[in-house]
Amino acid sequence: MTAPLPEIDGLSDLAGRYDAVLSDVWGVVHNGVSAFPSAVAALVEYRKAGGKVVFITNAPRPSGPIVAMLDRLGVGRDAYDAIVSSGDATRAMIAKYRGRAIHHVGPPTEDDSLYEGLDVRRTGAEEAEAVVVTDLDTDEDHPEMYRERAKFWLSRRLPMICANPDRVVEHGDKIIYCGGSLGDLYAAMGGMVLMAGKPYQPIYEEAFRLAEEAAGRPLDKARVLAIGDSVRTDATGAAQFGVDLLFVTGSIHAAELDAFGQPDPQAIADLVAPSRARVAGFLPRLAW
Repeated sequence: MTAPLPEIDGLSDLAGRYDAVLSDVWGVVHNGVSAFPSAVAALVEYRKAGGKVVFITNAPRPSGPIVAMLDRLGVGRDAYDAIVSSGDATRAMIAKYRGRAIHHVGPPTEDDSLYEGLDVRRTGAEEAEAVVVTDLDTDEDHPEMYRERAKFWLSRRLPMICANPDRVVEHGDKIIYCGGSLGDLYAAMGGMVLMAGKPYQPIYEEAFRLAEEAAGRPLDKARVLAIGDSVRTDATGAAQFGVDLLFVTGSIHAAELDAFGQPDPQAIADLVAPSRARVAGFLPRLAW
């Protein structure tokens, strides 16, 4: 049995121990519909105290459109120094198919910015040389609905580039499936799946570089804190990159952890333990 984790009141309990924060966005700072005011305020206060904040997100779009989305949701630019997205990291993978055909899975136009300037042709799977998944086609879809399509991709030995490794995400008061769930399905069927977002190293290396750039000096990983709500992506990514984690329980794991009722620190520790993350504390929603 793992040791129970410390519950904290807010980021201010830990702020003095860290020079920079690498914060997840969806589920920590907003829920896809609106910002969490306490989370935004916490990051603003942390930056006022001299800390640097880099948003690290599995959104399957380049960081430019994400800034515009954050503006719309009410996440002010005084809450962060920089953003790195899974879309940024994924573009390098797609660029290898310049001048060639790929098959897109996900909302038909929402993720157009992922391909800007890469000179790839979006076609049917019959002609494509790779499948690029940003998300499921609609928020109501389940990955099992794609099994027959995936069988055809597999028959053609198409590699899958998954631009969003998240399996599920909080959207308002619902939990919806994301691109990572389709990546899991395809991998289980024997398909090749490539990912660059959390928990994989390229996105963390870029986030750390941006944090050092914002600080204007080299940073010690021992003084960098990751904040996230997912064991699979945030906790595992923090562990593999070698930084501490502040775990937000009130998002995709809220029901199983009774995050807003009587959370059991032991149950939270047991949930996070497989990731091997060093957890500095937990709380239901990010606050100062």
